[in-house]
Amino acid sequence: MKIVVAPDSFKGSLDAVEAAHAIGRGVKKAVPDAEILLFPMADGGEGTVEALVMATGGRKFETTVTGPLGDPVTAYFGCLGDGTTCVIEMAAASGIRLIPQHRLNPLLATTYGTGELIKQALDHGFRKFVVGIGGSATNDGGAGMLQALGLRFFDSQGRSVGWGGSKLKEIHTIKWEKWDERLKDCEFIIANDVTNPLLGPEGASHVYGPQKGATPEMVEVLEENMKHWADLIHQVTGIRTHDLPGAGAGGGIGAAFAAFLPVKFSRGIEIVIEHSDLKQALRGAVLVITGEGRVDHQTTSGKAPLGVAQEARKHNVPVIVLAGGVGEGIDALYSYGVTSVLSMVDGPMSLDKAMEQAAALLEKKAEQVVRTFMAGRNQVLDGRQ
Repeated sequence: MKIVVAPDSFKGSLDAVEAAHAIGRGVKKAVPDAEILLFPMADGGEGTVEALVMATGGRKFETTVTGPLGDPVTAYFGCLGDGTTCVIEMAAASGIRLIPQHRLNPLLATTYGTGELIKQALDHGFRKFVVGIGGSATNDGGAGMLQALGLRFFDSQGRSVGWGGSKLKEIHTIKWEKWDERLKDCEFIIANDVTNPLLGPEGASHVYGPQKGATPEMVEVLEENMKHWADLIHQVTGIRTHDLPGAGAGGGIGAAFAAFLPVKFSRGIEIVIEHSDLKQALRGAVLVITGEGRVDHQTTSGKAPLGVAQEARKHNVPVIVLAGGVGEGIDALYSYGVTSVLSMVDGPMSLDKAMEQAAALLEKKAEQVVRTFMAGRNQVLDGRQ
C-alpha cells in the first residue's frame, strides 16, 4: 500500500522537509506496513531551493549577500541534479523572514541581495536559472536586483539613487554601461504562485504591502512610486508592466524580470512537480496527504496543495490537505481534486503554542486522518458498504 506525503512548509514553524517527516511518522503509526513516499513541495517561496535540490539530487551553495535592510545575511542558491541549472529563491536574500516584525518597512527594503545571488551564480558558470520570487520583504519593483546586476539609477540632478520602495520616484535616468553582459546568454524561469499585476487594487503595493509592514499611508506612497517606476520601465524598454499578470509578484520584481531579462513565467509548484518523481509516485497510490501553514481562498491561486491535488486527480487518488489554520474560501478546492481540508489543531490553543508544537500536532493529525481513511477503505473492500 502506497501513501504519498507532499506538503509545503508550515511557515514560521516547519520547513517542507520537517513537515513531510512529521506527517510520515503519523502515517507510519496508523499503517506500519505502508510504503510512505515523502515529497517536500514548494511554490516559489521559501523552500524552493531545498525542494528542487532534494528532488533532483543536486547541491546547495552558501554565501553572504546584502539583506533586505542592507545588513549582510547568509543566503544560498542551488544547483539541480543536471549540473547546469541554478535555482535561486528570493526569500533567501530578500525575504520577510530575515527581518524582525518590528523592523518591517517596504519603503526601505531592497532586492539587491537577490541580484547578488544571480551574479554569484553567473560567476560559477550558470546560465540557466529557476528563480522563486515568493516570500519577499520588498516593494522596490526589482530595482535593487537590477542595481546589483549593473544598472545605475540617477535622479534629475544626476545624483545616484539608493535602495528601497521610497526611492523609485527619484529615478530619472538609467545607465547601462556596467550591466552584466553575461545576462544576454541566460534563460530565467520564474517560479511564481500569484498573478497580481504591478499596479492597482490587486497590485504589489495594495495587496502585499500591508503584509510587509506598510501602513495605509505608506501603501499610497508605494503605489505612486511604483507607478513612476512602471512608466520609466515602459519608456526605457518599451514593455508595459503596469497591468501585466505576475508583474506584482515579489514586491514587483516580476516586472523587472519581464522587462530587463530573458524570462518565462511558470507556476512554482508545477516546476517542483516537474523536477520531482511525484507523477511516477502517484501511480498506484491509495492516498495523498499535502498541506501548508494556512489554507484559504488564496490556495486556489496556485499554492502547493492545489498543484499536488491537480496532479493526484489525474490518477484518481484522493487528497487530504492538512493545515495550521483553515480560512474562508476552501470550498473551491474540492473542485480541483481535494477530498478534505483539516486543521491540525483540534482545540483552543494560542498561535505561539501551535507553532511550537507543530511537528507533534501534524504527526497526530496525520495518524488520525489515515486511521479514519483506512477504516472506511476496509469497509468498502470487505463489501460492507
